[in-house]
Amino acid sequence: MNAPGRFATTRWTMVNAAGATSDVHSQRALTELCQIYWPPLYSYLRRRGHDREEAEDLTQGFFVRLLERNDIKAADPLRGRFRGFLLTSLKRYVINEHERATTAKRGGRLPMVLDFDTAERTYARSMGSDDTPDRIFDRNWAALCLDRALARLRAEHHDAGNGAMADALLPYLTDGAGLPSYRDIAAQLDVTEGSVKVSVHRLRRRFGAILRLQISDTVLSPEEADDEMRELIRVVAS
Repeated sequence: MNAPGRFATTRWTMVNAAGATSDVHSQRALTELCQIYWPPLYSYLRRRGHDREEAEDLTQGFFVRLLERNDIKAADPLRGRFRGFLLTSLKRYVINEHERATTAKRGGRLPMVLDFDTAERTYARSMGSDDTPDRIFDRNWAALCLDRALARLRAEHHDAGNGAMADALLPYLTDGAGLPSYRDIAAQLDVTEGSVKVSVHRLRRRFGAILRLQISDTVLSPEEADDEMRELIRVVAS
């Protein structure tokens, strides 16, 4: 049983359940998924040629309809992953219901705040590349997965009283270029260099576990989670 105040599982079974119930935990889990995926969808729209204002309206209108009209009930885990469902739904929304793009401005409400300034800066960093809109979506999805996993790992260590160690070593999990040597970090933290190496190894393992857990929340089986992890690594490495 879920503890009070905690999200219920957000695996496909719960996503489907959210489409048929008003259970507050299911709705919170669904809102959390939307918070993860709206920035990549916004970047997709910008890459498709929509200006900032139009992309904002389309993004808000899409999620207002998705949440208030309970369109999530159309999701089918046998047809693909949750992010694929959202992207396909957005494409259909833009093509078939463009006149509803300003639903949010006409009074629809979202149970979350969309930080479009941050989303626009994220999108701007991809400008100048030859990536397709779908590729931009994948890049932003991968970056958000990594950021959220790092944030959770940092929070875990701060809650355990190991914040200083985590803050010093977490940057080594994603990019070691230009960072101080382990020897320098060891001197800074007043520990041995060997201790730093062990800590980085443990952080990397925990980071991978958290990341895989996030991925597992939106697929149907362990095999699909493995495939999605490989896709994330491919996107980040390319």
